[in-house]
Amino acid sequence: MHRITATGLALYLAIGSFNTAIAAPVAIAKQTPYSEDAEVQPKVRQECTELNGQLPTFIEEFSKTSGVEVVLVDSIDPAAAGRVLKLELVEAVSMGNAFIGHHKYTKVRGTLFENGEVIADFRGRRNSMGGFAAGYKGSCSVLGRTVKALGKDIAAWLKSPVDDAQLGDLQ
Repeated sequence: MHRITATGLALYLAIGSFNTAIAAPVAIAKQTPYSEDAEVQPKVRQECTELNGQLPTFIEEFSKTSGVEVVLVDSIDPAAAGRVLKLELVEAVSMGNAFIGHHKYTKVRGTLFENGEVIADFRGRRNSMGGFAAGYKGSCSVLGRTVKALGKDIAAWLKSPVDDAQLGDLQ
């Protein structure tokens, strides 16, 4: 027979509450908008149309391994009940090409809300020169690599959100 002391019971309840808080799903919009002050080249906006949907998808994918449930929704309301992550693409820069070398980066910012209150926010940036076989990749593919890396960074941040965090290549 197991006996539970008052301290043991309090610890058990505290851990249970902590695990419940981590398990609360995070709503993220299926499409990440460009911020009002976004610095994004017109060619990137026109040609790399999948970037906006890739970031939430990668966050959802990588969150599965970190124990955070992400729910992709058509639109978010930061004032809604529950946890909501508001994301914005701040910059997407595409310099170079497959012949002279890729020099690409994507910057994002995000704010996590819980029941309408700001919990924490972050800024993130990832750079890429294309990786293996870069000479055979297009610009949008290389920018996609930066968004994938940011998705992994953000998924890790969601597990333990820290206010005013700098993710990826901003660290």
